[in-house]
Amino acid sequence: INLSILMNKKQKIVVVAGPTASGKSDLAVKIAKKFNGEIISADSRQVYRGMDIGSGKITKKEMEGVPHYLLDVASPKQRFTVAQFKKLADKAIENIARRNKLPIICGGTGFYIQAVIDDLLIPQIKPDFKLRARLEKKTTEELFAELKKLDPRRAKNIDRRNPRRLIRALEIIYKTGQVVPSIYNSPQPSLKLREGAPPLILRGGWEELNLLFLGIKKSPEELARRIKIRLEKRLKQGMIKEVERLREQGISWKRLESFGLEYRWLARFLQNKISREEMIERLQKDIGHFAKRQMTWFKRDPRIRWVENSKQAENLLKKFIA
Repeated sequence: INLSILMNKKQKIVVVAGPTASGKSDLAVKIAKKFNGEIISADSRQVYRGMDIGSGKITKKEMEGVPHYLLDVASPKQRFTVAQFKKLADKAIENIARRNKLPIICGGTGFYIQAVIDDLLIPQIKPDFKLRARLEKKTTEELFAELKKLDPRRAKNIDRRNPRRLIRALEIIYKTGQVVPSIYNSPQPSLKLREGAPPLILRGGWEELNLLFLGIKKSPEELARRIKIRLEKRLKQGMIKEVERLREQGISWKRLESFGLEYRWLARFLQNKISREEMIERLQKDIGHFAKRQMTWFKRDPRIRWVENSKQAENLLKKFIA
C-alpha cells in the first residue's frame, strides 16, 4: 500500500483525537453518518480480541451501522506493533477511499495516528529476546531513566509505569540506532548506537495530505467527571469478569499488567494484592494521568482544530469537504 497515491489525489482524511473519556467514538460516528465516512480505530489496546470493556471498545450498537476497522485484529497473547498498525491502517484507508467514502481515523494513541498521517517509515523490528531479558531485570524507574536519557521527547509521553512499552521503546532505539524524528521541531541528530542501522525517517510530509485534524477539548474538571462515571459504568458492565475470562484463556498476570490502566489494577486486585477500594482509587488516578499525557502529545500538533461539541466539528467538516 502506498499512501502517496492517495496524497497525490488530495484524498481527504479526517482525524478525531483527544484524551480518554472525551467522547471521540460518539463524535466519529456522528461525522461518519453525516458525511459518508467509515472509521479506523487508532487505539493500542482495542486491536486485541477479548479486551472490550477495559479498553472502552465501541459496541456494535454504538457503531450505528458505521463500518469500523482495526478492532479485534490481534491476539492479546501476541505483541502488536505500531508498524503492524500502520500497514493495516494504510490498507483500510485505501479501501475506504476507493469506494468514495471518507476515511476517519479515531483514537487516543497519538503515535498510531502520527504513524499514518505523517507516513512514518517504521522498520519491522524483530524481538531481541536477549536484550529484553537484560532490560526485564531492571525496575520501571531504571527503564524510564534510561529512555529519558536516550529519547527525552518520547519519555514525556510514554506510560512510565508500563514496563512493556518502556522495553519496546528502548528496543527500537538500540536496534535501529535512532529515535523517531519529531515533525514539530527541527530534526534531532540520530543516536550513533550501531553502524548500518536502518533509517527511521519521515517520507513525504503532512503538507501533502488533505487532512482535517479534530481534537476534542474538555475542561480538566469535566474530563475527571467523565472518567469517574465511565469507570463506574465499566465495573457494572463486567470489567472484572472480562479480565477473569482473559486469564482463563491463558493470558498471564504479567501480560495483563503490561497492558496498563484498567488491566494492570484489575489484575492486581484479582491476585489479592490490593483491595477493591484501592483498585478504584488507583485506576481513577492513573486514568487521569494518562489523559494528561495524551493531551501533552496532541497539544504539540499545530494542525489540530479543537472543538467542544459536534456542531463545531460539523461546521468544520462542511468547509473541509466543500
